[in-house]
Amino acid sequence: MSGHSKWKTIQHKKGAADAKRGKIFSKLSKELMVVARNGGSDPSANIALRSAIQKAKAVNMPADNIERAVKKGAGELDGVIFEEIVYEGYVGGIAIVVQVLTDNKNRAAAEVRHIFTKHGSSFATQGSVMRGFERKGQIIVDVTTTDEDKLMEIVLEAGADDMKVDGEQFEVLTDPSAFAPVSEALEKAGVAVVSAEVSLVPMSLMAAKDKSSAATVLRFVNTLEDNDDVQSVYTNMDISEEIIKELEADE
Repeated sequence: MSGHSKWKTIQHKKGAADAKRGKIFSKLSKELMVVARNGGSDPSANIALRSAIQKAKAVNMPADNIERAVKKGAGELDGVIFEEIVYEGYVGGIAIVVQVLTDNKNRAAAEVRHIFTKHGSSFATQGSVMRGFERKGQIIVDVTTTDEDKLMEIVLEAGADDMKVDGEQFEVLTDPSAFAPVSEALEKAGVAVVSAEVSLVPMSLMAAKDKSSAATVLRFVNTLEDNDDVQSVYTNMDISEEIIKELEADE
């Protein structure tokens, strides 16, 4: 798992995500609308929609919000049509992939390019960074909330590819098509999930050299994520536990 994922988990546990709950719900609404528009409003027939709904439930998005977004995407209610764009680049040797959902491609391109330039980076050739990532379902569970053997039995029976222990959390990886069944199995078993999403997982990691280097990349990522058009940001940065503790001490 990338260090950025670990850092996001720490922020979530500390309650930092609550301050951005409205923005998180807005981004999830856009994702629900897009997958419902592309594959229909029936989760049983639309794997991507099932995954998006599970992701929304994992952050306690209200059921009414989920239903409304799905109906807008399916054309049952009036809604905006969003286009997906992917930008790629590097900052300090760390690979960055930015997924955008926007109703204005020119605005999104200008704003994302400005953020890249401001942080001393630029767009890479399309596909040059993406080839270092693979799409996987990624589910994070706090190690203190469940038994490892019990969790492994649940997720493997439901179709997960792998489960790892990473510090204070379990990381469950699935094929995108198995993400919804595994998430549903965990929900039925009463396992508390810290985060769950189908995301881009780096095939190899690049270690942050020190606290300053990690902080630079995280500031860049945070600035991108604060942009309304940016849906998700993925990196291959690995942050050591020592550096994470140093970053936490500065919070």
